[in-house]
Parts: sequence; C-alpha cells; structure tokens
Amino acid sequence: MYELIQAGPRSYYIDCPVKMGLYRTDKGVYLIDSGGDKSTGSKVRKILDQQGWTLLAILNTHAHADHIGGNRYLQSQTGCKIFASGPEAAITRHTLLGPTSLYGGCPPADLRHKFMLAQPSDVLPLAEHPDFPRELTVLPLPGHSPDMVGFRTPDDVVYLADCVSSAVTLEKYGVCFLYDAAAYLETLDTVEAMEARLFVPAHAEAVTDIRDLVRRNRDKVWEIARCLTDLCTEPASFETLLQSVFRRYGLTMNFEQYALVGSTVRSYLAWLRNLGWLEPEFADDRLLWRRV
Repeated sequence: MYELIQAGPRSYYIDCPVKMGLYRTDKGVYLIDSGGDKSTGSKVRKILDQQGWTLLAILNTHAHADHIGGNRYLQSQTGCKIFASGPEAAITRHTLLGPTSLYGGCPPADLRHKFMLAQPSDVLPLAEHPDFPRELTVLPLPGHSPDMVGFRTPDDVVYLADCVSSAVTLEKYGVCFLYDAAAYLETLDTVEAMEARLFVPAHAEAVTDIRDLVRRNRDKVWEIARCLTDLCTEPASFETLLQSVFRRYGLTMNFEQYALVGSTVRSYLAWLRNLGWLEPEFADDRLLWRRV
C-alpha cells in the first residue's frame, strides 16, 4: 500500500485506495490529487522525501474529499501550488459546498467528517496560471463531477480520475456516484476512443487498454436507467424510488449513502426526464415520477 509505481520515463502513480499520479521534471514533481486527509498527505511526503523530489504543485482532478483531502497538509509543509478547474476550484476553496450540494441544504454534522468534508485549500486556475506545467494535456472528463479533468503526460500516461470504476466496485456498490449522466456517457465515449501507454484510473487497476472497463461502466449506467424507469410504471416519489434502489442493489442506508446515492438518483431522474423517459407529476402536494 502506498507503493510508488513507475508508469513511464517520467510518470508514476502511488498505488493506494485512491491512486495519485506523479509527473517528474528536472525541477521537481507534480502530484495529481492528494488523497483523503492529512495522513495520506504525510505518506505522500515521505515518498517524495525518499526520492529526493521537490513538490512543485498539486493538480486536482476534481473536488471530492478523497482527492483533495491532503491538499492543505502538503501545501503547508512544502509551499506547493494547487491547481483546480472551474466549479471544482470553488469547492476546493470552500469545501462546505461539497456536502451542501449532496444533501441539498445545510448539511448535518453526520456529513461533516473528513470523508465528506475536506479542509479548504488555496487554489489557482487550472492551465491558466503561468506556473502550470504546459507539457501536460488537460483532458475534460465531466459527469462524475461537474468539471472533472484528467491529464495526459508527454510520455503518454493518462490519469483518468474517477471516470471509470473497477468491475469489483460496480458489482459491490451497484450505484456509483454521478453528477451528470449525459455528460458521463459522453466522457466514456471519449475515453473509449483513447490510446495511451498506460491508463491510471483512481479507483481501478492501471491498464493498457481501457475499453472493456469503459463498456462495463456504460452498461451499468443504462442498467440503472432501466431500473428507475421500470420502478416508475406507477407514479412514485423520490423516497419510494430511493428505497427501491437500496433494496435492489443491497445497499445499507445511512446519512452518507442517503446523500451520495440520493444525489445520484436525483441526477438520473433529471437525465431521464430530459430524455423523455419519465415525467414529473404533482399530486397531493408530492412530486411523483412516472414512466412515459
């Protein structure tokens, strides 16, 4: 765990629950994401010190807590810069926006722990600042989050962040978090057409061919879409649909799962409404969803 793996002449990744990338230059290294908390940041710093590398900057793919949680520690210890894009930068600066958007209101204390609420950090605009490494190609990968990105290095390693989940994860959890299903499917199409020396997803094994994993993730999206549509044969409220999804996929309800899966189900419902598969219906002061 937390083993440094070389992926190309100048590219590496840290093999851990949320894989982090590293790109080495003559002046130092760029870290792609920082893990979940101070403890992860400390492990990263130990690896850097062992290699004698200077941390120049952290490049955040998106603002979920398990990807930005080590930012503040590493920045305070090394003085490194942090880069993030668009809405992801706003959430990285103001991290309470993360659980707020998931919950749909002021989040209770149950959603304010380190797995949901990272410490805020100072960030600079991705690719626009003169200190951003121009040799790296920024890859837009929206869908899992509003403005998620990945990176391609000059030695042809592609870091994919959370745009694909492993087959094990898909089987175990069933409903993986999504912000925008339509954008996610477009991202999968883009990734499926890519070629690279190595693909490094954050939550799956590094592979030379990403196409099979893309297909598995795409199939899961359409499976959930059909499941929700079938559940709406008779008008159903969000809470009824959420309960059915939890039972269908063998999930256990708690505040975290209510927020994560609930937000994802709402995103699916919005997408299916836009596709014309579902229609909203207001009855007895309730919002109900029904199949078209």
